[in-house]
Amino acid sequence: MSDTLERLGSDHTTSELPFAISLELTVQDRDTIDELEKYPEGESRDEFALEALKIGVLTLRRASASLDGDFIRRETDRLLNSLTRQLDVYANSAKEKIESSLGQYFHPESGHFTQRVKELTSSDGDFNRVIRELIDGDKSRLAMTIVSQVGENSQFMKYLSPDQTTGLLATLRALVEAQLKQQNELFSNEFSLNHPESGLCRLLAEITTKHGDFTNIIKNKIDVVVKEFSLDEKDSALSRLVDKVNTAQETITKEFSLDNKASALQKLKAELMVILEAQVKTSTDFQEEVKVALGQLVVKRKVEARGTQHGATFEDALLEFLAAECQPKGELVENTTGRVGLIRNCKVGDAVVELGCDSAAAGAKIVIEAKEDASYNLAKAREEIEQGRKNRDAQFGIFVFSQHTAPAHCESLRRIGSDIFVVWDAENLATDSNLKAALEIARALCVRSRQAREQQTVDFAVIDKSILEIEKRVTNLDEIRKSADTIQSSSTKILERVRIDREALDKQLEILRECMGDLKESLGAETQAVSESVD
Repeated sequence: MSDTLERLGSDHTTSELPFAISLELTVQDRDTIDELEKYPEGESRDEFALEALKIGVLTLRRASASLDGDFIRRETDRLLNSLTRQLDVYANSAKEKIESSLGQYFHPESGHFTQRVKELTSSDGDFNRVIRELIDGDKSRLAMTIVSQVGENSQFMKYLSPDQTTGLLATLRALVEAQLKQQNELFSNEFSLNHPESGLCRLLAEITTKHGDFTNIIKNKIDVVVKEFSLDEKDSALSRLVDKVNTAQETITKEFSLDNKASALQKLKAELMVILEAQVKTSTDFQEEVKVALGQLVVKRKVEARGTQHGATFEDALLEFLAAECQPKGELVENTTGRVGLIRNCKVGDAVVELGCDSAAAGAKIVIEAKEDASYNLAKAREEIEQGRKNRDAQFGIFVFSQHTAPAHCESLRRIGSDIFVVWDAENLATDSNLKAALEIARALCVRSRQAREQQTVDFAVIDKSILEIEKRVTNLDEIRKSADTIQSSSTKILERVRIDREALDKQLEILRECMGDLKESLGAETQAVSESVD
C-alpha cells in the first residue's frame, strides 16, 4: 500500500520536514486487515488508512510518556504471576507425591506399615506367639527362671530372711542406725548458738556486718534514678526525651499542614494540581482532534453515499468477496462489469463464476448481478437477472441487493426458479453467510441440472431438502442479526464511555501512586532522622 503522509506538527518549518513522505507497508494484523477490506482498493482505502495512521500517531504522541513504564510494569507483573503459578504447581506436585508415598506406608487402613503392625500384634501374630511361649503358664521360661532365682528354697530368699542374723536386712538396719546417729549430732552442732564456729553463728555475724552498707548503696541508687525521670531536672533523660518528641511533633505537623506554604503536603498538592490540569488539557485536546478526524470520516462516507461511485464501490466489494470465496475452490471468477455480452449492446451481469474441474458440474456458469439502488424491487430484479443469464450464457443467476437499499420486507435469501435473491452488506460480516449460502445453492443447482441432462438416476430429495434448510437458516440468521444490531447500537456507546473513563481513572491513579510513593520515601527518611536524633 502506498500512502502520502501529511505533516503532523504545525510547529515544524518547511525547511526541517519534507512536504510529503511515501510509504509502502505490508499489513499482517487481522483486525487492521478487516477494517481495510471494508474499503475498495484505491483512493478510498488509501484515504481511510491515512486518517487511521494520523489518529494512531496522535495517540502514540500522548501515550509515549507513560508507555515504557506501563510496559515494564505489565511485563514484570506477568513474569511474577507466571513464576508464582509455576512454583504453586511444583509445590502441589511435590505435596501430592509425598502424600502418596507416605500414604502407601502409613495410611491407617491400607498402609504397608499399618498392615505389618496388625499382623505382628494380632491375636495369632508373631509377637503374641513368642510372648505366650515365654510367660504363659507354669512351665514357661519366665516362671521357671523366677522359681529358681527367687523361690522359697533359693539362696536369694534365704539372704532376705529376717530370721537370719547375718542376712541383708540385719546388716542394713545396723548401718542405717549408725549413720542416723552421726548425722543427728552434726546437724545439732551447726544450728547451736553455743558453738562459735557453727553455721548459724557465722550467718548472724555476716548479716550484722553488711546490713548497714547495703542500705546506703540502695538509697543512693534510687535517688539517681528518680532524678533521671524527673521533669523538674532540665538535664534529666525524661526532660531531653520530651523536648525531642515535641520538636519532632512540631516538624511533622508543619510538613502536613496546608496553612504552611513550604510544607511537603502543600508542595504535593501544588504538583498534583499541575499534573491534573495538564492531563485535563491533554485529554481535551486529544478528544477534539479525534472528533475532527472522525467528523471528516463521517463526512467522507456521506459524500460517497450520495455520489455516483457508491454503486461501483458496492460492486467492487462484491467482486473481492467472490474472488476470496471461489478461487480457493478452483472456480474462475470473471469481472464482466461494463462489457457487452451475447445480447447486442447489453451489459447486464457484473460477474460470472465458472465451476472448476473438481466439481460434478465442471464448466457450469453462474451469473451475479449486484445493485445498490433503491428503485429495484423483486419484480425488476427478476427481469434483470433473467436477462443477465441470457446475456452471459449462464445456467443460474444470483441477484445481490444492498442491505441499505433492499426493498421493504425483502427476505435475506430466496430462490425463484433458476434465480437466487440475497441481501448483503459489504461492511457487515454477519451478512456474508447469506451470500455464501446463495453460492452453495447455485452450485447444487448446477450439479442437479448437469445430472438431469446426462439422464443419470440421482436422488435430488437430499439436495432440495438441503437448499430449503439453508434458506430457512439464513432467514433465522437475519432475524438474529436485526436483534443483535438493536442491542449493539445501545450498548456500544455505554461500553465506549466506560472504557474511556476507566482508562483515564487508571492513569490518574498511577500518577497519584507515584506521588504518594515519593512522599512516603521523603517522610520515611525524615522519621528515621528524628528517631536517630532521639536515640
